[in-house]
Amino acid sequence: MDIAAEADKAEDEAPKIDEEAYPPPAQGWYCVAILALAVMVNFLDRGILTLLVEPIKADLGLTDVQMGLVMGFAFTFFYAVLGLPVARMVDRKSRKHIMAVGIAIWSVMTAMCGLAGNFWHLFLARVGVGVGETTSGPSAYSLLSDYFPPHKLPRAIAGMNLGFVAGSGLAMIIGGAVIGLVGTSAGYDLPFGIHLRGWQVVLVLVGAPGLVVSGLMLTVKEPKRRGVVQKESSPITEVFQFLFYHWKVYVPLFVGLALRSVQMFGMQMWGPAFYGRTYGWSPELIGYVSGFSLLVAMPIGLFTGSWIAERWWKNKVYDANIRVVVYSTAIAVPLAMLQPLMPTPWLAAGMALVAAAFAGMAAPVENAALQSVTPNQLRGQMTFLFLFIMNVVGMGLGPLIVATFTDLVFSEANIRYSIFLTATLMGPPAVFVFWYGMKPYGRAMAAGGVLPPPPSLKNKST
Repeated sequence: MDIAAEADKAEDEAPKIDEEAYPPPAQGWYCVAILALAVMVNFLDRGILTLLVEPIKADLGLTDVQMGLVMGFAFTFFYAVLGLPVARMVDRKSRKHIMAVGIAIWSVMTAMCGLAGNFWHLFLARVGVGVGETTSGPSAYSLLSDYFPPHKLPRAIAGMNLGFVAGSGLAMIIGGAVIGLVGTSAGYDLPFGIHLRGWQVVLVLVGAPGLVVSGLMLTVKEPKRRGVVQKESSPITEVFQFLFYHWKVYVPLFVGLALRSVQMFGMQMWGPAFYGRTYGWSPELIGYVSGFSLLVAMPIGLFTGSWIAERWWKNKVYDANIRVVVYSTAIAVPLAMLQPLMPTPWLAAGMALVAAAFAGMAAPVENAALQSVTPNQLRGQMTFLFLFIMNVVGMGLGPLIVATFTDLVFSEANIRYSIFLTATLMGPPAVFVFWYGMKPYGRAMAAGGVLPPPPSLKNKST
């Protein structure tokens, strides 16, 4: 293979990727465990509203538009505004302290969502959740990159992503259970004359564990920064200079992520409506089936993908991370396209489970690919761009595109065709774009991993 041949020629002069000693494995995996807990409460806090829409609307007298603003705009807009300053801070300051503060903020604000008595209270509390969660991704991925060498990084990210699986799955399961209880419960009386409805109790209880995780985050040891090619954190202009200089590596990663995220969030956000409108499933059943499917399928995908990438890397397949993304996405996309066309709900749910497993294979290795080629002082900001595309572009456009097709082309009863069309337009191009980036990424990893600065910035390197 041509990449392996280039690697053999470059091996003597290229810096050894694992030349510098990393922290003891026990320290690294302790960090993974704490980060997994943090990601779990992150996605639990973020996703719990999806299945609480109807009781919240009924109690607060909200419209669909207002709930859409609370679930989407309030979170993603301020995530986008504050994400870059936080990412620059991550590139310079203590990452564990930044993340501990962020966890505390989003946990308190989730509980405040449960105390909301009107739209603006709920909206502002949701803004606070987004503000806190801006610290999570850049800090977590930067920490792991300094705890684990590149060939072990996918497995570490997969371990952390178990928190995503647990949080997302529990959000669906708990949300489904609450919907079943709220209809018959008059609420709960607390001391000092406080009365909370069922959905409010859930939000308060969901927010509380995050404060414990915030304290645990402070017990993680801040590792030495590795892969530093410049003393100071780079200004955003230099970040984009670096990105465009190495566009053959970064553009396929980011464009492929955008296309895949639009397709995935389109299905995820409209999934409950799809099962309800198409098959007549109740919200409770949707929550249980979707939640348990995530808890089963995603861990299989996460660790299978990282295991394959690690084995390929040991055999000098230097594009292993992107190769796993290409192959797994190429299988997941047709399944995602066919899922909404299934004649029965259980066939659709089964196909979704298999698709989730293959989609899960791509998650840890895609981010590991980004971290492995990015200099340390750029990782926070590059991770912000990665998460901006996933959260703001994917979450912002995916549901909107599905809704637009439903309103203008099909109908509410035919939402399955809107989901199918979105997957068809986004999925295959994503596979092609990832494939296009496979060779440039492999060359970069064969040459030592961390990409050099462009000539215009070399005078600033150490």
